[in-house]
Amino acid sequence: MADMSATKRQKPAWAVASAFAGGIRAEMVHARDDHRTAFAIWKNGLWYQSDRFVDSAGRTMQPYPADHPLIANNVVLFPDEPVAYSSRMQLIDEVRQYIHRYVDVSDSFELIASYYVLLTWFYDCFNELPYLRLKGDFGTGKTRFLQVVGAICYRPIFASGASTVAPLFHMLDLFRGTLILDEADFRYSDEKAELTKIFNNGNMRGAPVLRARMNSKREFDPHVFQVFGPKVMAMRGEFEDAALESRFITHETHPAPIRPDLPISLPDTFAAESAQLRNKLLMFRFEYWRKLSAPSDLPIASLPPRTLQMLLPILTLADDARERTLLLEILQRHHTD
Repeated sequence: MADMSATKRQKPAWAVASAFAGGIRAEMVHARDDHRTAFAIWKNGLWYQSDRFVDSAGRTMQPYPADHPLIANNVVLFPDEPVAYSSRMQLIDEVRQYIHRYVDVSDSFELIASYYVLLTWFYDCFNELPYLRLKGDFGTGKTRFLQVVGAICYRPIFASGASTVAPLFHMLDLFRGTLILDEADFRYSDEKAELTKIFNNGNMRGAPVLRARMNSKREFDPHVFQVFGPKVMAMRGEFEDAALESRFITHETHPAPIRPDLPISLPDTFAAESAQLRNKLLMFRFEYWRKLSAPSDLPIASLPPRTLQMLLPILTLADDARERTLLLEILQRHHTD
């Protein structure tokens, strides 16, 4: 009886998502207008909302509160609720049109970025991931790209080179989302080394970073930080580690006249527009999670193993054979360059 009482008194733990047998999933949502967080629970092709759930280990889980500093200050973004979309291809087209409205990049990189957004919503279905990067001088649209693309990624975590590296470990471990990192050219060698740890370990499942953390007795205990997940970043230079450089799909930006139809500043409607797309992408995640399969018609023999690892997740999301062929050609050219 004492053990049962202790279990009842156990406080709920914080969570952002969980998966259960039978395809049941729980995803944290944030209704900003109502200043409220909850879980969207997907079960048997339908969803409902709940303020907590019991995980497979019998623990009661609750969402992070709406007044959490990282949530209240838009450092981490969540959907409001799952919303229906027309079709897989139309959703891709909607993402691409959204990017085109606010960002000026090449057609090929626009297509890659659109599929990378989808990849962020399914990253936990893969064992290896590529990173997306813009590289170029200031004033060439890198920050705008991160604002626009980042806003519709899966649980985007916005940070910049003005931040210290230490919080990045904690945020990635807590929220298990997409790191959106601006000005990634960290100045000091120790910061660069710490950032390199995140990127070197973060593209492969099962490669956490170990760091010492002081406990209540002022003793240092090892702590495991999970850093696996998609990452979108902007920087002026590149990393010295050639192996790390091979993990990036990079678009180089250059000074150019602003496209006439691009807004100078993001409109007031941008937040609502990006939130609506996040809602549709959440429904897409619910419906397709663990149902994706790698295409069987890729010219695997012609691709180096590292390249294949990096490209396969994006190509898996391309349901249209024509677009898959186009993506493969673009990514192969990128690898050759």
